[in-house]
Amino acid sequence: MEIPSGVYDVLTDPRTVITDDRVQLPFQLDRPRYEQVDKVLKEIGGRWDGRKNVRAHVFPFPVEEYMRACLATREFPSRNEQGWYPTPSMVVDEMLAHAGVREGMSVLEPSAGTGNIAGPAAESGGVVDCVEIDERRVRALNALGVARRVVHADFLDLDPLDCPHGYQRVLMNPPFSAAVQHVMHALGFLDDGGTLVSILPESVMWHSDRATTEFRELIALADGTLTRLPDESFAPSGTKVRTVLCVVDAEPGGPLPTHGWHQRQPRQLDLFSVG
Repeated sequence: MEIPSGVYDVLTDPRTVITDDRVQLPFQLDRPRYEQVDKVLKEIGGRWDGRKNVRAHVFPFPVEEYMRACLATREFPSRNEQGWYPTPSMVVDEMLAHAGVREGMSVLEPSAGTGNIAGPAAESGGVVDCVEIDERRVRALNALGVARRVVHADFLDLDPLDCPHGYQRVLMNPPFSAAVQHVMHALGFLDDGGTLVSILPESVMWHSDRATTEFRELIALADGTLTRLPDESFAPSGTKVRTVLCVVDAEPGGPLPTHGWHQRQPRQLDLFSVG
């Protein structure tokens, strides 16, 4: 949901204190403006604590990093939405530890949000390309200046065959409602010999639908791993959803449908052409 301009002005006011698990407004607002701010903060998950030594909206998670990402795009996922949840810094550190991004490596981040993954990947030396569907987050990514290129598109609409090269690393936190679909599509942009690291909802460990079952079988066949993250890993982003970390290497000639695999398909089909 969009943060109304009046609320945005209050939350970005230098007098507003956003730290630890609370947002504090140590200055007076007129009643209509306060009610606007109060409504947004409650939608995000805060509750007003009027005790004399608190007098702040208190959240059940550390709110500073999360609010910074929300304010960068002027939007937030309400308690009733399964929307965009920025990747917390501790989760990003875990992803990069597995990815091993080095100087000059090509890195793709689909569904890049506001750059919580792209920024640290670039700091590690990666040459990062981003894809993001939301125009406001695209503007935030461009302003951040860490990506070589930011593509404003639905990642699932992009064709791996239109990409002239694969990426050595794919790092992603896809929409959880279609996480398996996004990761399977992302494999088409992964270079042979590359590594994909993705956050996924814990449900991929046990859902029995065909797509999820075949996904688990593919990751196992490629000697990849699905590892549960600590329960509160996404608490800094305002959700208690349980998550896993998927890490898989694309061995040349292996079972993954990588960028190289996609590129080879037309040549294989040519074997069946006539004359």
